[in-house]
Amino acid sequence: TGVQTCALPICARRFMNALTPVQTIRRMKVGDLSEVLFNERRSYSHPWTESVLRDVIDSSNECWVFFLEKTNIGHGILSFGAGESHLLNVCINPEQQGQGYGRKLVEHLLARAREQNAQKTFLEVRASNLAAYTLYLKLGFNDIGVRHDYYPAFSGREDALVLMKEL
Repeated sequence: TGVQTCALPICARRFMNALTPVQTIRRMKVGDLSEVLFNERRSYSHPWTESVLRDVIDSSNECWVFFLEKTNIGHGILSFGAGESHLLNVCINPEQQGQGYGRKLVEHLLARAREQNAQKTFLEVRASNLAAYTLYLKLGFNDIGVRHDYYPAFSGREDALVLMKEL
């Protein structure tokens, strides 16, 4: 009859791929700072400052930005030392949270840690940040301690939960 047909799953995949925005994770550059700061300020009550972010870009830390199409929606910062790595900062713009982008960013950072031959990765998370804490547990992190009064808060200080993952 000359009519082309295709299996529904293939058509559905093509349709979904057409709707899925392009996601890119690349090294952070100084030129990204205004967008990084925008995401920091939207995400945290006590965001990192421009000078701190400039210092980490200029250091041996690995700094990454996450783009959805052409929009910077987040960033991650990873340090290395003594066969270990440390997730220093993981940030996804609040408007994009809950869609799996934080997971993808952390998985990227963990892959980078493995590539650098780190045997463990550590992080701190605010005791009140249940969404991030739950994500880290799902990714295989384990509680190893508490840093009391680690984070500044609107009234006083807040504890950090210390987590570790064997790589």
